[in-house]
Amino acid sequence: MTNLPFDGEISRYFREDAPEDVRREIEDAKKGEILAAAGFPYAKKWKRSEYEAALEALQIELVKMQRWLRESGQRVAIVFEGRDAAGKGGTIKRFRENLNPRGAKVVALSKPTETEAGQWYFQRYIQHLPTAGEITFFDRSWYNRGVVEKVFGFCDDDQRAKWFDQVNPLEKMLADEGIKLFKIWLNVDRAAQLSRFLDRETDPLKQWKLSWIDVEGLKKWDAYTAAITETLEKTHTDAAPWHVVRSADKRRARVNAIRLVLSQLDYTGKDSDALGAVDPAIVGGPEVVGA
Repeated sequence: MTNLPFDGEISRYFREDAPEDVRREIEDAKKGEILAAAGFPYAKKWKRSEYEAALEALQIELVKMQRWLRESGQRVAIVFEGRDAAGKGGTIKRFRENLNPRGAKVVALSKPTETEAGQWYFQRYIQHLPTAGEITFFDRSWYNRGVVEKVFGFCDDDQRAKWFDQVNPLEKMLADEGIKLFKIWLNVDRAAQLSRFLDRETDPLKQWKLSWIDVEGLKKWDAYTAAITETLEKTHTDAAPWHVVRSADKRRARVNAIRLVLSQLDYTGKDSDALGAVDPAIVGGPEVVGA
């Protein structure tokens, strides 16, 4: 018998505790169908050939953009947030796969050390902001305090209230400094998330992606929803708006996230035809979370 991570707790949750409609949706799904009970705008996954053609064109645009960054000294920071298994890592990978890694770094910080825990909350993130000519991808960020720390009780209400007081002014300062800050929330449906967890649980090459936070988080869907909704509403500002990307179909999510960023940068040699248009059915504002 194959040993499953966390003693097969994800499979047990699926069999015994998952909402009936979620379990039924996963069990009844046909190949190519999108798991999105919340009303995803497309019934079928994007055709691979169309996806790969769009992605290939965007890779060229990304390389142009990085060359422009180096030449202009512009700085870009992209914050990727979302529930576990929303597709953050895969989307970042598609952004970076043809970029020079020296100027396109990923920041994925682990649990704070004792020293970091005694610092100003934002301090360990600030040091990773891009310098001239760089683009930085935050795979989770200072928004941990708004969502995960709230849901799991890793911070108290006073700490979170102070964080809310500080985060918008901080991001306004980044914008005033000239840093192009993008905040992308990848929004995944409950059935799609659980299906991805089940896939990770049985795939030896993906099991490393699972943590006890994932397992316990399955039981806290509604608490997550409340924390996400509050956080996005309070931190969606003119200086640093949220872009919510529906990620039940990873292909559409990845392409539209790249299009979103590139469409808002005036890099040299931009090819609007190759870039394509951001799909408004896939990308919206905080209202998408409750849709």
